[in-house]
Amino acid sequence: MRVENISVAYGKKRIVHGVNFSVKHGEILVIAGESGSGKSTILKAIGGLLGKGGAIIDGQIFFDGQEITFLSDGQRRKISGDAIGMIFQNAGASFCPIRKIGEQIFESVRSHRDWTHEEFRERAEELMQKINLAAEVLDEYPFKLSGGMAQRAGILAATILEPKLLLADEPTSALDAVTQVSVVKELLKLRERQKISIVMVTHHMGVAWRMADKILIMRQGSPVEFGTREEIFNAPREIYTQELIRAVPRL
Repeated sequence: MRVENISVAYGKKRIVHGVNFSVKHGEILVIAGESGSGKSTILKAIGGLLGKGGAIIDGQIFFDGQEITFLSDGQRRKISGDAIGMIFQNAGASFCPIRKIGEQIFESVRSHRDWTHEEFRERAEELMQKINLAAEVLDEYPFKLSGGMAQRAGILAATILEPKLLLADEPTSALDAVTQVSVVKELLKLRERQKISIVMVTHHMGVAWRMADKILIMRQGSPVEFGTREEIFNAPREIYTQELIRAVPRL
């Protein structure tokens, strides 16, 4: 994927200013920075999720050689979930509360694959075993799941079709420290197993160090610094980047 000079506004207020980066096959890019820096807006722009209040006012986004900046709803549905998956910050809230988890994921799968319900269950349970999620979760309602279970259900929904690109919007921020480590490990295993690319948003520099191949630092809607994980952590050029790294507790 390649993002070229993307700028985004909500109404008359510009939120993101001239962002550029690229992500290779099997690579993990972490977009880091404080709250309100425009990280999630970039992810929503890639995923076509800006909604009526947001608009890309400049730049282009390319995925797999195709420009996807201004796709129609029908064109976007063809690649969403199939080629591009997304894990939301609060995965439990992204599910309909009055329908079972399995029903919702199966409905999404059927829009891209002609699987029977038995084929879906078999593939889902195989993946659930790999991410330490009990098969019984498919028959549960979202409100019955713990934060960690809901986040794993979100990973299942986003990756069951083995997309080429996974967008992850602060997937560990609402979790306790132990579950954070578990989710990070699961995402890294998915990268190794499925060879997918990941663009992940976080304000947690410890997570960035653990996961990233490359890091984009954002502040107040503008890119501050971009480089490999080693360049950013071992030789940060900008004072803001240095302050973010110093904020990570070394226990």
